[in-house]
Amino acid sequence: MGWALLASSLIASTAWSQSITMASTTSTEQSGLFGLLIPEFKKATGIDTKVVAVGTGQAIDMARRGDADVLFVHDTVAEEKFVAEGGSVKRYPVMYNDFVLVGPKNDPAGTRGKDIVEALKKISAANAPFISRGDKSGTHAAELRYWTQAGVADKKGAGYKECGCGMGPALNIGASSNAYVLADRGTWLSFKNRADLAVLVEGDARLFNQYGVMVVNPAKYPHLKAAEAQKFVDWIVSPAGQAVVASYKISGEQLFFPNANK
Repeated sequence: MGWALLASSLIASTAWSQSITMASTTSTEQSGLFGLLIPEFKKATGIDTKVVAVGTGQAIDMARRGDADVLFVHDTVAEEKFVAEGGSVKRYPVMYNDFVLVGPKNDPAGTRGKDIVEALKKISAANAPFISRGDKSGTHAAELRYWTQAGVADKKGAGYKECGCGMGPALNIGASSNAYVLADRGTWLSFKNRADLAVLVEGDARLFNQYGVMVVNPAKYPHLKAAEAQKFVDWIVSPAGQAVVASYKISGEQLFFPNANK
């Protein structure tokens, strides 16, 4: 009986160890991608994944504290800084989509078109309502970059508000207040409560949105599950993982485009 208990205990312990914690963005979760991706990874490797979905800045902070085994985010500049600091040995590109500016269908500020910088200048001049995530996410970082490029970083207009929230809640506030919002396309396509919002600006090369994945450095954080985390990285950049990314669609529209080998 003692041996049986010991064996079951060892099996339970082994099963428990086959799990990783991933710090990721709200866009990968709220778009629904992880609902498909994580079970497929488990099927391929037997490893469970606990996802903590926060803004990219918060996800990187989690990894800096050694609270995540793997990091899956979308702010290339911040990711490269994390690697340079020794937080990870290597960053791997995984997939991309793009940002879109959504707003009221009647577009009172006259933003409609393909130029995000001109659109933000018009929002500023019109003091139009704009909901910013204000949460140090990859989307927030991109939004601040566009305001700077527009030359109005210090005068975004009286209608500018920061919610300090994820992409879904920001879109909800935008829908209820008829405001402009910069969103990642994946979350927008999966967003149901659109009210009077529509995509107004898309197709600008500056709206490109790249995602990367990194194993948090085991030399710096020895308690982390680096081997299992590397299995996730190896799988997501493999043809099998990339095929799962490409297969995720809503109403026939692909949300993310794999580019690990580009």
